[in-house]
Amino acid sequence: MARFFIAGTNLLNGPTAIIRGRDAEHIQVLRIRPGEDVVICDTEGTDYKCRLVRSNKEEAELEVVEVVPCKGEPSVEVTALCGLPKGDRVDYIIQKSVEAGAHRIVFFQSARCIAKPDDPYKKLERWNRISEEAAKQSGRGIIPQVSWAPDYGEVLNTAVHHDLPLFMYETGEREPLNNVLEANKTVGSVSIITGPEGGFEPYEADLAKLSGLHICSMGDRILRCETAPVVAITAVMYATGNLS
Repeated sequence: MARFFIAGTNLLNGPTAIIRGRDAEHIQVLRIRPGEDVVICDTEGTDYKCRLVRSNKEEAELEVVEVVPCKGEPSVEVTALCGLPKGDRVDYIIQKSVEAGAHRIVFFQSARCIAKPDDPYKKLERWNRISEEAAKQSGRGIIPQVSWAPDYGEVLNTAVHHDLPLFMYETGEREPLNNVLEANKTVGSVSIITGPEGGFEPYEADLAKLSGLHICSMGDRILRCETAPVVAITAVMYATGNLS
């Protein structure tokens, strides 16, 4: 069933929903006919099951049939903080992290980042559009925000303001991720820091430990920078009962 978010010029008005702009055009592309059902989400975790009344390329009118909580939202809020990779690996991280259940995604520059964007803020509109499309596809009740942190200190500060702050590291003294998650099954919020292609400098891991983060291992296999956040998010979802 097609899914849309109420945002921008889209409106909910009692028993009626109005979709305009790009989403209205998408209804035409999908060839949804009057009488067929779609789902509209208010981006705050509530789904509106609707029936199409009329549509054209500019506007669609729908009748609200039922209002229910979105089943696609996990009970734990996970923020993925990822060292900026190069190329389309950013797109992959956004898509798969949203599908896995991330609440928020933050990219940042670290010492070993290969990618050196002139102005990452210019990319945020596109990154958030990717998040929205992934949220639609995966039945999410929110559109996870994608943002940029200009400084590693800000990343650590963001991480420690979660109930369970995690730092994924491939060497040195570490805690097994499954042990940490086993001891925190009822946690409400989790932050996950993962590195870029070249990993982290030792001092970056030291700063994370001094800040109070759990320095964690995900086993003996070395994961690619675009794989690590998705695996870690999935592990959190499993440990907190969100994959049942």
